Amino acid sequence: MMKLGISPCPNDTFAFHRLIEEGGFDVLLDDVEALNRRAERGDLDVVKVSVAAYGRFRRDYALLRAGGAAGHGVGPLVVAREKRGVGGRVAIPGERTTAALLLRLLGRFDTVPMRFDAIEGAVLSGEVDCGVLIHEGRFTYAGKGLVALADLGALWEERMRCPVALGAIAIRRTLGADVARDVDARIRASVAYARAHPDSSAAFVREHAAEMDPSVIRRHIELYVNDYTVALDENAARRLLAFGEKEGLFPASDLPLFLH
Repeated sequence: MMKLGISPCPNDTFAFHRLIEEGGFDVLLDDVEALNRRAERGDLDVVKVSVAAYGRFRRDYALLRAGGAAGHGVGPLVVAREKRGVGGRVAIPGERTTAALLLRLLGRFDTVPMRFDAIEGAVLSGEVDCGVLIHEGRFTYAGKGLVALADLGALWEERMRCPVALGAIAIRRTLGADVARDVDARIRASVAYARAHPDSSAAFVREHAAEMDPSVIRRHIELYVNDYTVALDENAARRLLAFGEKEGLFPASDLPLFLH
């Protein structure tokens, strides 16, 4: 049985619920940075990863076209307690995340890695000066008294003229093209089912959501489960990887992104 790792965030639990119900996978739900580290160690067969992290382990993994997170208006936000310049101690949701790479569009900072769902509290308490929010944070920061300083996704789109590729599904290369094609088709079918029958996964999504407000869950799914979840924008992914290479995070590679 293949080992599958996804995040507990609403977009993943919504999109993958049907696939999980159908069986055939040993499923692990974990924080995105924890999944990046697991992929780097080779722990999982199929795993949701940050596109920015993929460059670290692409020798062992290829990408699937379905199941990712990308688009316009979906990028990380930099927030603080009050209007100020981005700087000081900046919390990031993991050093391998796409959010951490996109922060480099603004410069180099004293970054403090922590779980994504701890960042709002760390900014509010003064433990850090600024924080980079992903996932539900985009919808909750203002209600908690934080202010947005920068939209890193909008900055990327303006400079690169392409959507921001946040996450993708990686599959172990040794599984081969036929398995990759089959898993990709199953994920695509699961996404299609979820969009056609949104109530079918509601209990599963609520069970794992860090932010239980139903309106936040709904907005999260509406934003992050989109046409790019069905078909990854290959150019956007390549542009992000090229940026990571330019920043010296990992070496360039001529390996194909996909097995099929």
